[in-house]
Amino acid sequence: MRYKIPMLVSEAQQAFFAARRPRKDSPHTSAAYRRDLAGITALLVAELARTEITVEELTAPVLRAAFGAFADTHAKSSVLRAWSTWNQFLTFCVSDGLLAGNPMGAVARPRTPPLTPKPLRGEETPERLLAAAADGARRARDPWPERDVLVLALGLVAGLRAAEMRALTRRSVAGRTGELRLHVHGKGSRDRSIPVQPALERLIEDYLASCRRRFAGQRFPAGEPLLRDRGGRPIGRGALEYLVKSCYRWAGLHDRVPSGANLHALRHTFATRLAEDGASASEIMALLGHASLSTSQNYIEATGREQRAAVASNRTYRALDGLAREA
Repeated sequence: MRYKIPMLVSEAQQAFFAARRPRKDSPHTSAAYRRDLAGITALLVAELARTEITVEELTAPVLRAAFGAFADTHAKSSVLRAWSTWNQFLTFCVSDGLLAGNPMGAVARPRTPPLTPKPLRGEETPERLLAAAADGARRARDPWPERDVLVLALGLVAGLRAAEMRALTRRSVAGRTGELRLHVHGKGSRDRSIPVQPALERLIEDYLASCRRRFAGQRFPAGEPLLRDRGGRPIGRGALEYLVKSCYRWAGLHDRVPSGANLHALRHTFATRLAEDGASASEIMALLGHASLSTSQNYIEATGREQRAAVASNRTYRALDGLAREA
């Protein structure tokens, strides 16, 4: 069977993104896809020693070599993401008649690691972290405790991701006093609404008041990002991560943060405490904006609440209780 006239990989990738336009991918998702396609394409070009390659040259051996080189310098999660991106791209090529079959089935990929929650360690750690930030423990050149506390709270009591925090505007907080809700544009373009309790409402008001004091000569439209850096600009991703990391350090709690978690540990702490207090998987799913109920179920399983109840029902424990009383 003959397929269409050979198309350059670069042209096929443009067609791939054009075909995805009705999906309304977020800018973050589109950028990630483009990075994965460009990264592997550069390795394919080097492997074939050409400046341009065609789709029909994307054979299993060539792709295996490129992914092998990619895996040498990238983490498992990055390799998995790139594999998924290329699998979608080559599936598109097959459906568009550019390839007879998708060769990604012959390209090895790392096993998907288990989704293990990484909350902050220590029962009182969240409270200590918030108290230290409120007291101005973070020794920045220009201390801004109102902003620091709000950022920590958005993770600890609202479960927001870093990108979700940066996407917040004043319009994201809506409703009557005492009945406010936080409208979040989440991952995968999934929107959700989170109830705002009076304590968080006060933190938002305190932060906005501090902005008015700091930037008296500036006007920030309601549709612009809520969180700002010291210069009054929308806070960047790196600056937000550094802010949280330095809050841990100045509070003396950096050793209670799971490796690689940083800001995401706040979100995991929020979800884990929900599970410990009896929230169902569907409730956790709605509040955190998960795509799958199984992801939310991980938090319930991680708390060990159900396993502890099952162990406690063991009849032999009654005998141990009796021995303890006799002793």
